[in-house]
Amino acid sequence: MNLHAASGDTWGISGPTFLRYYLVAVAVVVATAVYYRIRLAAGSTAAMTAEPLGPQQVAYLNGGPQLAVHAALGGLRGSGAIGVRPDRRLTTSGTAPSGLTPLEQAIHWAAHQHSRVGDLPRDERVRVALHQIRNGLEQRGLLTDDAQRGRARFWTTILIALLGLGVLRLFSGLFNGHPVGYLLLTVITLLIVTLVLRRAPALTRAGRAALRDVRREHTHLAPASTPSYATYGAAGAAMGVALYGTATLWALDPGFAEQAEIQRQAASGSGWTGGSDGSSGGGDSSGGDGGSSCGGGGGCGGGGCGG
Repeated sequence: MNLHAASGDTWGISGPTFLRYYLVAVAVVVATAVYYRIRLAAGSTAAMTAEPLGPQQVAYLNGGPQLAVHAALGGLRGSGAIGVRPDRRLTTSGTAPSGLTPLEQAIHWAAHQHSRVGDLPRDERVRVALHQIRNGLEQRGLLTDDAQRGRARFWTTILIALLGLGVLRLFSGLFNGHPVGYLLLTVITLLIVTLVLRRAPALTRAGRAALRDVRREHTHLAPASTPSYATYGAAGAAMGVALYGTATLWALDPGFAEQAEIQRQAASGSGWTGGSDGSSGGGDSSGGDGGSSCGGGGGCGGGGCGG
């Protein structure tokens, strides 16, 4: 591949030389980034336990902290512990039921203070309870922790830096009239790989497996099955929200969901919030002979296909 040929080397480095070292660097960084992503997804088996997951833990795995809050709301509404006022603020109905989780206690207190549903994630007590849920899931090897995701993101950052270097070289080569076809292919491939690896996974393999198992066990709670949430109680309502989203809250109590301004959303899977190739051929000379294209000969001649 070739766009024109001209004398002189971009940055004092010939096209074939730059492309060769660039491909080696890309291959090494991509391999390292994939390695850390695989390790991240594998998680740690040291702290995994067979203890059943509660609705809010399932919700956190399935859709993060926001869904955990909605699952707790579903449980509290299912038990009749909270309601909503005409001004769309939450309120409590009598004393708090026994056996509430820390998150349910925090939300019940916020409802007693007449908070809005949208304000709950910013409530200090709610935030502390959500942090406790996250820590517990990390300790059980179901969620990745900040340090693990940081290592994975570091190598993605290096990929982005290499991508930027390739784009800079590409435009410099074009400006100097050098062939850049194979460098362009390499940069496009690297862009695709970077987009795939840009997001560090939040769930480990064990976390995804646990979520699948719980969903398989509670398919009867799907809103499409029109379950009687009164039959399954508060825990069933909370688990329905955890697995199938706020559509469950609308099925449970559409008046409450509308007045509390809860968006109707379905949760399907985790709501979290993963080598390039290039070749040279044909030749342009770095002298003043103007030149032949990259291809049709053997090897990417003196001007190179790397800009």
